[in-house]
Amino acid sequence: MSDSDPIPPGARAQKKEEARTAIADAVIALLVEGRLDLNHDAVAERTGLARRTVYRYFPDRESLLGAGTDRVRQLAGPGVAFPRSEADLTGQLEAIYTGFDKIAPITTLVRSTPQGRAMRKANNKVRVERYRAATADAVKSLPPDDQTLATAMLQVLHTTPWLEMHDHWELSGEQIARATGWAIRTLLADLRARGNRPLDE
Repeated sequence: MSDSDPIPPGARAQKKEEARTAIADAVIALLVEGRLDLNHDAVAERTGLARRTVYRYFPDRESLLGAGTDRVRQLAGPGVAFPRSEADLTGQLEAIYTGFDKIAPITTLVRSTPQGRAMRKANNKVRVERYRAATADAVKSLPPDDQTLATAMLQVLHTTPWLEMHDHWELSGEQIARATGWAIRTLLADLRARGNRPLDE
């Protein structure tokens, strides 16, 4: 192939994917370094890519930070994802919590630093949509405000306890999955039994 030959479509797609991955990895690296400036300029400097290239793939800060969060989930393993059904609320737990163990230093930063929380917040619209869909049947009889409260609590149990249970109790991902699985099953059973009674009754 000469220098003037066009890049094959497959190679072009691969190059784009490599650039996107490099950008997402740079966001994580900057987080690990404790950098406060998780932005396009810092990522361009870190990757050696042109600033306009970073903007082409991720046109605003929210999408840039979201790419970092997506990459964290990818590094943790294929089972670490937002739920698509009620069954996923318990069925994904071991994959999620053992995946968090696998990348514990990164998970800790994502869960405990302002930059990490900003990364997680960038995916919040999708997060809320997925959890509302996954819990819709379980909470459907509750008053509207309580539907949100119950869904939020189920979401917290699905991913959030790792940091506290890992750090303060020195529990493994498998143990955390068992505990949160019990708690989620208990709440789902309560929701089925309570009908339209408010959560504080």
